[in-house]
Amino acid sequence: MKVVIADKDSSKLIEMKQNLGSALATLEMDVGRAEDWIRLQKLVDGNFQGRLDFLFLNAGIQPSSRWEDTSSFQTIFDVNLFGVVHGISTFLPTIKATPDSAIVITGSKQGITNPPSNPAYNASKSAVKSIAEHLSYDLNDTTTNVHLLVPGWTFTGLGRSNAQSSGEKPAGAWTSEQVANYLVEKMTQNEFYIICPDNEVTEEMDAKRIAWAAQDLVRRRPPLSRWREEFKEEFSNWNAT
Repeated sequence: MKVVIADKDSSKLIEMKQNLGSALATLEMDVGRAEDWIRLQKLVDGNFQGRLDFLFLNAGIQPSSRWEDTSSFQTIFDVNLFGVVHGISTFLPTIKATPDSAIVITGSKQGITNPPSNPAYNASKSAVKSIAEHLSYDLNDTTTNVHLLVPGWTFTGLGRSNAQSSGEKPAGAWTSEQVANYLVEKMTQNEFYIICPDNEVTEEMDAKRIAWAAQDLVRRRPPLSRWREEFKEEFSNWNAT
């Protein structure tokens, strides 16, 4: 099996190359730059000779965003959204031509339930969800399966706070390995929405939170009602049933 990994962090690429050896090819790139995807396509073509069994579009950043700072929105969308769009555009012809292939796109629960505090990140992941859904629909008559991976609380570089900088995994978080195992399990069951629990949030809790968010629109409640003071008791009672 041959693998190509692209990342902006060259030190991580060197470490992975040392661990995996000749089976791995790496490329330092910025997923928000179209010209970097051309470089990656050449590397993939050279290693796989026109075959691509698995495409994992996983790049993401989560800096803060402010309404007064449009650059924060641009930066987040360049990576989180256009990294996915560029990846699909670049490799779709190759992966469609490969029998029994798969595309996994990483979303976020924040792109579904839309909690307050980071509108740019939430909006980017909501757009990613929509892109993945449309791609799945459009590829329905092919042998390429599409999956939307929605991790829970996972101990990674993206989600670490200063309190977690010591490197010790919080008890409530899953490891990356747990997420990967869950992903493989659900892919074998041909599920599109792969919404991961963690050690604090169960699948049932996720389902209730998603349903509540959808009901904001159905019931004409104010948006993000779950976090509004006037709805906190109602949500708590509903969530407990």
